[in-house]
Amino acid sequence: MNELNNGMFTPYDPKAELSRYHRPELDLLLENKNKSVSVDFEEQDENKKRIIDILKYYGIEVSHVESISGPTMTLYEVVPVKGTQIAKIRRHENDIALSLGVRGIRVIAPIPGKGTVGIEIPNKDPEIVSIRSILESKAFKECNYKLPIALGTTISNEVCIADLTEMPHLLVAGATGQGKSVGLNTIIASLLYKRHPAELKFVLIDPKIVGLCFYRSLHNHFLAQLPDDEDAVVADVYNIERTLNSLCVEMDNRFSLLKDANVRNIIEYNEKFINRRLNPEKGHRFLPYILIIVDEFADLIMTSGKAIETPIARIAQKARAVGMHMIIATQRPSTNVITGIIKANFPGRIAFRVSQMVDSKTILDRPGANQLIGRGDMLFSHNGSMERVQCAFIDTPEVEAMVNFIADQPGYEHPYFLPEPKMNEGEISVGNLTDRDPLFEDAARYLCSTGDTPSTSSLQRRFSIGYNRAGKIMDQLEAAGIVGPPQDGKQRQLLVDLKQLNDILNSL
Repeated sequence: MNELNNGMFTPYDPKAELSRYHRPELDLLLENKNKSVSVDFEEQDENKKRIIDILKYYGIEVSHVESISGPTMTLYEVVPVKGTQIAKIRRHENDIALSLGVRGIRVIAPIPGKGTVGIEIPNKDPEIVSIRSILESKAFKECNYKLPIALGTTISNEVCIADLTEMPHLLVAGATGQGKSVGLNTIIASLLYKRHPAELKFVLIDPKIVGLCFYRSLHNHFLAQLPDDEDAVVADVYNIERTLNSLCVEMDNRFSLLKDANVRNIIEYNEKFINRRLNPEKGHRFLPYILIIVDEFADLIMTSGKAIETPIARIAQKARAVGMHMIIATQRPSTNVITGIIKANFPGRIAFRVSQMVDSKTILDRPGANQLIGRGDMLFSHNGSMERVQCAFIDTPEVEAMVNFIADQPGYEHPYFLPEPKMNEGEISVGNLTDRDPLFEDAARYLCSTGDTPSTSSLQRRFSIGYNRAGKIMDQLEAAGIVGPPQDGKQRQLLVDLKQLNDILNSL
């Protein structure tokens, strides 16, 4: 495959199959009426005076106070006189809040890299940060991140953009109604506006069913799923377990491809494949990034516990190198939900407002999230730093318009199929024909008579049985030569007709 160097081959183009695909247009989103942050200098001067007065009352002398205004918060940088103990200022955080008559005050003592103490105070008239203002910003348009997620604006009114591949996984938590769902939609929107369907696939897991339902129609563009799943947004707890186990198989398969290609990560692998230095006949293929989004994580842990946590932990520990990244979101940041294993493997954290300090410490390992003001106000922790960000707002009609724009374009013939999941030992007796299931013959005749694509879920629906039993029957059908094995994420094939089936059944 080295003929490329002699000019005999052109580079492989992963976008060629959907060469006419167009990314969504910014006109689909509502225009930001407040394109610049309006600064209320009178309010700032009044707050500066109150800060100086209350600190002076407690014996803390301040030389001067500077302010930096954002859309919802203003940062007041306090320069204490030489010799002042920083801890004294931090101790009076509640006193400052009481003096100003507002909630959501946060003291940063000291501001990293500066010899000042920061006091964040909410503005009287907060402004909404629209998703359009973020996506049309120069910072977002010119960023070269592999998976850029545009979150909103910082307290200094700068666009906050991060590369998910560098995190490499993200934990999102916050109380009900504080902006978590909007935050997930903002992340998805920023990726849809930046990436081609050939480059990125989503696995959407949502036990709540309605949270991520808008994206169902993208199944032939951006979504990945099991071949026999009817719904591209996975909601049923059994199918969620299967999908997560399938993702572990996908991860292992990708590592095998990287090993055969003698590369360390997905970037080097895809570069080799594009330059035609890898042979597709040996199973090599272009690997899109896979982003797994798990909403309502607490509900899954309560329902399935280790069956859910184990594959998630496996993916989080290993999958970065093969281009698989994960975002999990929960309303309940308790220690029995966000365990030590989860926290250790999710260094990127987003915390919306929570009701108690202990919840903030669970998410961020420090207080602060309990002092946020809500409505998209969040703390973003990554790479050892923490920023206060006002999350960009995207409304339901904007999401629908964006999704419809993509769905109306020609897509692939089918979603990105995930491989058949491996079941736990003891759950399925593979090929054990001496102890056939009572429904074995009925299932075989059903598949041959209808001509349906053989799948575990089709047997579940037809005979009203559980996944484990249906999987056992399917494996026995495979051992009998009635159906073929799953290969590389493709669906099983029916190998016999009714006449051949009768011959097989008579011989068993």
